[in-house]
Amino acid sequence: MKRTRRQFLGTVAATSLAFAARGAGAAPRMRVAVIGHTGRGDYGHGLDTMWEKLPETELVAVADADAKGLAAAQQKLKVKNGFADYRKMLAEVKPDIVAIGMRHVDQHRDVALAVAASGARGIYIEKPFCRTPAEADEIVAACEKKNVKLAVAHRNRWHPVLPAIDKLVTEDAIGRLLELRARGKEDARGGSLDLWVLGSHLLNLIGYFGGQPLGCSATVLQAGKPITRADVKAGAEGLGPLAGNEVHARFDMERGVPAYFDSVANAGDRAAGFGLQLVGTKGIIDLRVDQDPVAHYLAGNPHRPVKEPRVWVPVNSAGIGQPEPVADMGKQVMGHLVTGRDLLAAIRENRPPLCSARDGRTTVEMISAVFESHRLQGQRVAFPLAARDNPLARL
Repeated sequence: MKRTRRQFLGTVAATSLAFAARGAGAAPRMRVAVIGHTGRGDYGHGLDTMWEKLPETELVAVADADAKGLAAAQQKLKVKNGFADYRKMLAEVKPDIVAIGMRHVDQHRDVALAVAASGARGIYIEKPFCRTPAEADEIVAACEKKNVKLAVAHRNRWHPVLPAIDKLVTEDAIGRLLELRARGKEDARGGSLDLWVLGSHLLNLIGYFGGQPLGCSATVLQAGKPITRADVKAGAEGLGPLAGNEVHARFDMERGVPAYFDSVANAGDRAAGFGLQLVGTKGIIDLRVDQDPVAHYLAGNPHRPVKEPRVWVPVNSAGIGQPEPVADMGKQVMGHLVTGRDLLAAIRENRPPLCSARDGRTTVEMISAVFESHRLQGQRVAFPLAARDNPLARL
């Protein structure tokens, strides 16, 4: 469920105040353990070091199956407790929060289930969440059974510019919202790998603005031709069966606005990065993932040529062209500080994090729906998907 702008900014303000007041010692710090795997996804994008900047937490242990990597991680994180087996670490250290940092997705399901069963109160897990809707179902069920608060590291989902954009759309700044349009990074990983490792950020944002997905129709190509069984290989980063260097997908969304995702290998502009556009009759709002400023506004009907130049104006949590009221907001979001504080607040308040296990499952299911639709020759598939495995295994 999408939170209101006031609720969202209230969370940011409250957690920031708690962060600032931590020195008063109002409550014991939560004990954090990190799980990585050197050479097999390592420690993600800062999921190991973020806790050093959160005074409400303390790093107490790290696990890594690679001996050299473990020694390096202990030195980097300044922790004495190091384990080759994360299960032993969970049993002996009993941390409050566990960061699952490795980027190789084939490890996520087993590690997340072990953490949920260990008595931990929170999990922060690198994206992509897991490999299939079936794995996501297991993780969601395990966390809900034990009341474990799991947050997926789609860090832009926590950016306070999102509710500010909600307000602009509600106030008719871009007219009638016509579509949500996303493109991957479109580098050498373009196509299916881009859909998984980078597009998952964008599909997660599509869910924020569009609500739950209702249906998907898609085509996946390799060198301009529809992929077949012969194209399917083991994907990079432990993703499982994968194929295609070009993806074109359309999603029917709960709020009535269609959403599109496209990615073509080596078609991207390095300066532009990857992002999501909200296209309306009176203008466009453009979100560039991991950029600062993260959003821009362009006034005018995007389908009508004009003689006068149009100017992209930055958008932040205060609105169009306004100074950002929160100091270093971009750094706080990119450094996972906003997400970490929200996870801590979710544990204290007994509520889901702003990007929860269920949100992660929706993103994984949207990706799976792309391949399921292609398997059915572009046929529209409905959510929830009946088959919960990897569709490319049945191509």
